[in-house]
Amino acid sequence: MADTVRVEIWSDVVCPWCYIGKRRFERALAELHGEIEVEVVYRPYQLDPTAPLGTATPVSEVYAKKFGGPERAQQIFEHVTRIADDEGLDFRLDRALRANTRDAHRLLWFAEQQGGPVVQGAVKEQLLRAYFTDGLDVGDREVLADTAAEAGLDRAEVAAFLDGVDGTAEVDHDLRTAHERGITAVPTYVIDDAWAVPGAQEPDTFVQVIRRMVAKRDERAAEGPGG
Repeated sequence: MADTVRVEIWSDVVCPWCYIGKRRFERALAELHGEIEVEVVYRPYQLDPTAPLGTATPVSEVYAKKFGGPERAQQIFEHVTRIADDEGLDFRLDRALRANTRDAHRLLWFAEQQGGPVVQGAVKEQLLRAYFTDGLDVGDREVLADTAAEAGLDRAEVAAFLDGVDGTAEVDHDLRTAHERGITAVPTYVIDDAWAVPGAQEPDTFVQVIRRMVAKRDERAAEGPGG
């Protein structure tokens, strides 16, 4: 019987390294298949919580202001796009739009409630693709409903959910938890609520950390309560 671990991934749907890290982590899970069963749950983090709603500003403009001009912004885009390409991802950052991701995180909470980690993971993938490849505004509720439907959720139910307030308190709680845990960058992978691995690590690093975590846990279990 395979060992089981739970990994909470704190990330944002507008974070390029979160998408790159997702692919690398998936490769690690493929290597661990049959040896260790890993349950993956996504938790919210907002890189740009002050992003306005209803205003679709190109990310290229935001980066140019933040990093000292359009040339520097283009250099950053080209660098991260090359790395994404190595992971089989099609980044079109020239299309990307600045977005407030609060509702996107509410949607991910809803997806987990509806279908557990598997459905949540499917929605996460669609959201990342919508932002990085399709150039869609993932702060727009219509876009979010369409994206959720592509992942298999009922569009009308999602639209009704987004128009309400459900999930807001839970997302706020998780955002506070991230702050309390000292998570200041994403992605961050928290394994069995014990070990935190920051950054889009290579697959081998994830594999080694998870195996080490399971080995230590098994050692403690073998020692018993008096060990």
